[in-house]
Amino acid sequence: MKMKTSCWVLAAVVLWIGTAVAAKPKSVQHETLDEYVTRVAQQAPASDFATSGSLWSDAGPLASLTSDYKASHVGDLITIQVVQDVTASNSGTVSTARNFSASSGIDGLAGKIKTTGMQELFAPHSTATLSGKSQAATASSLRTSLTGRVVAVLPSGSLVVEAERDVTMNNEHQTVLLRGLVRRADITTGNVISSNSLGSLQLELKGKGVLSDGTRPPNPVVKLILRLVGF
Repeated sequence: MKMKTSCWVLAAVVLWIGTAVAAKPKSVQHETLDEYVTRVAQQAPASDFATSGSLWSDAGPLASLTSDYKASHVGDLITIQVVQDVTASNSGTVSTARNFSASSGIDGLAGKIKTTGMQELFAPHSTATLSGKSQAATASSLRTSLTGRVVAVLPSGSLVVEAERDVTMNNEHQTVLLRGLVRRADITTGNVISSNSLGSLQLELKGKGVLSDGTRPPNPVVKLILRLVGF
């Protein structure tokens, strides 16, 4: 009777955990946009703007008569070329060897006493050998093109950009989210910038579907069940 009660209690706990996990909302990014803008704005140094007393102002509407279509204001679009290649390798080798041997005995005594049985009184020896080798390698690559928008302009003049793309194909849903800081001088004439030129870069690629379900690690409920059954 106690065994059945324990099984029912365990099943109720597992069901409650599964409901809590399923009800938990999933977000693409753990940090909201407002939190991200606030954080990078605090990290960016404030620019010291000084005026010489002239009627000319660098921030005036006619200050840049040769302005182009490069992103410079909130809401402007910008194309980001994502080129991220990460390669890491680690290898190590260890080898040790130790030999120990000793011998003691009596080769001769006074008179004609035979020492045949005492020539090897103590002869210990030992050998220890250790050899190990480890090697690890990882490589990841992501190349794509995104068109995002300027979501904020910092006092230093840097642009905070955000780009997001959702793609659904063959029952597989992929979401790409990118955020970072852009220096206006790094934007090319075609309004394009490379992801390697972005500061405080946040790049996330998440998938959901048949392929992702096959490679995604099991949730806590499944892990608990596998641990209970011994797999």
